[in-house]
Amino acid sequence: MSKTKLSLKSVLKDLVADKIVAPADAEKLLLQNRNKDETVHPLIIISQQELKDQHPPHKPLTLELLTLWLANKVKLPYVRIDPLKVDVTSVTAVMAFAYADRNKILAIHADDKEVVIATADPLNTAWESGLKQITNRQIKKVVANPQDISRFLGEFYNLSQSVQAATGKNTGSHVDINNLEQLLELGRADKPDANDQYIVNIVDWLLQYAFDQRASDIHLEPRRDKGNIRFRIDGILQQVYEMPPAVMLAVTARLKTLGRMDIAEKRRPLDGRLKTKSPEGKEVELRLSTMPTAFGEKMVMRIFDPSILFKSFSELGLHGEDFEKWQHIISHPTGIVLVTGPTGSGKTTTLYSTLKRLANPEVNVCTIEDPIEMIEPSFNQMQVQQSIDLDFASGVKALLRQDPDIIMIGEIRDYETAQNAIQAALTGHLVISTLHTNDASSAVTRLIEVGMAPYLISATVLGVMAQRLIRTLCPHCKRKSGLDPNAWNALVHPFKTSLPEVVYTANGCSECRNTGYQGRIGVYEIITMNQVIRRMIKPNCEAAEIRAQAVKDGTILLRLNGARKVAEGVTTIEEVLRVTPHLEED
Repeated sequence: MSKTKLSLKSVLKDLVADKIVAPADAEKLLLQNRNKDETVHPLIIISQQELKDQHPPHKPLTLELLTLWLANKVKLPYVRIDPLKVDVTSVTAVMAFAYADRNKILAIHADDKEVVIATADPLNTAWESGLKQITNRQIKKVVANPQDISRFLGEFYNLSQSVQAATGKNTGSHVDINNLEQLLELGRADKPDANDQYIVNIVDWLLQYAFDQRASDIHLEPRRDKGNIRFRIDGILQQVYEMPPAVMLAVTARLKTLGRMDIAEKRRPLDGRLKTKSPEGKEVELRLSTMPTAFGEKMVMRIFDPSILFKSFSELGLHGEDFEKWQHIISHPTGIVLVTGPTGSGKTTTLYSTLKRLANPEVNVCTIEDPIEMIEPSFNQMQVQQSIDLDFASGVKALLRQDPDIIMIGEIRDYETAQNAIQAALTGHLVISTLHTNDASSAVTRLIEVGMAPYLISATVLGVMAQRLIRTLCPHCKRKSGLDPNAWNALVHPFKTSLPEVVYTANGCSECRNTGYQGRIGVYEIITMNQVIRRMIKPNCEAAEIRAQAVKDGTILLRLNGARKVAEGVTTIEEVLRVTPHLEED
């Protein structure tokens, strides 16, 4: 590798010497770019040619692969920049944007002793001595993707400058915090305008960033001295950013405005929704919810991707025998179908995907929801509004006068809703709803607990599906591992199953932020009501007895379904144990 600044000629020369690029391809590329703009990084130019490594297995020469090669060539660490792990405030304070942009470098970590600088041109050292002198700290160089450096350079500094500018407009907003009443007034004086361009920039960054990071929820949490922003990614909350309390209040006000919420009302919880677009141009809906806390309004935004309605059941994790059972249950023209599980287990997605499958021009699909989470043109959707006494129970009564074929009830919470659901099923409608229970068999006992007569449950319930979402192993770094028989037996106890030949472990890499997991998939437990189970539904029946009979009839319980995913190399034993309920001995 030449000791001067990187050039296309020098990089190609080394790639040819390492037998990664064929000499003919290198000559052709040099000829094509003889008079091109030299500001484009040579690795970007090479990656755009769609060449393949000359060594088996002949992987495509992507920008990441070429950057890794460069890092190894100059004997420096390679880093995939993870914005969730970068403290934007501290790294942007290391140097001015103009200096970083001129040298195409980016600080990605800074503490009292050391600053880690990402560069895509490790041979350019002109900036090192000056930066070391200014910061009075050790400089550690790492090599990163030139496109990532360029992208995050803009994002980090734009965000930091917007927050600083918004904070600068709030110099007189300090409030002494001595009691709860004063805590609720935090930031009231001279706070930044929610429609100020700096606040608009911060909100735009926040939403686009969340879409880019595959977040399902955005949490804005006011604290005494700062505001926390956290994203829920693959079911786990991760810290993203901290900002001054006054800026957090302005950001929350901006989002309330976009969600058509009352920005003046801060004493009670509010709900709203907005629609925007992802970086790829896809429409995305967000459900907004606020809650008054000691330090101001906390806001949570649930992100709904409408494209999930078009995912097949196989993509959601429901396939094989379980898919056939579910198909059989929902094919009935009348009766009640229940989906159970805790909050965040994917019930809403299952309901919408099922209704989307059933909806056609020949049927009238009506829903009563709290709130409407995704707008679907083929449904007639109604939202619960407690302020005018429109709850689930009265909503079902109203829907029955709308000549429905299929009714979806967001949740059965009480006796009246359950009674109306059963009456709808008895009068010739297919009713689909949810319950909050740990497993499928507990749905029957829960309906009895809310006051439903067992004979009505027996006559109307067609089937119950319990579900959970488990994180799937990152395809880039999962590794084969020896199986611990004790761990496997703990997973499937009290049932006896054969040991899988191989299992995989969560290793961790830059693609998955070193978690070892990327994405989630459903595990399911389906009970189809047959004559034997219907006869068991009595006032004093036990969920364990129904579960035992369902297992005899072929039901695969949640944890055993998860064990199958482990054996298939989809997830890990630890993840299934974390998410699914314990299998009880019956």
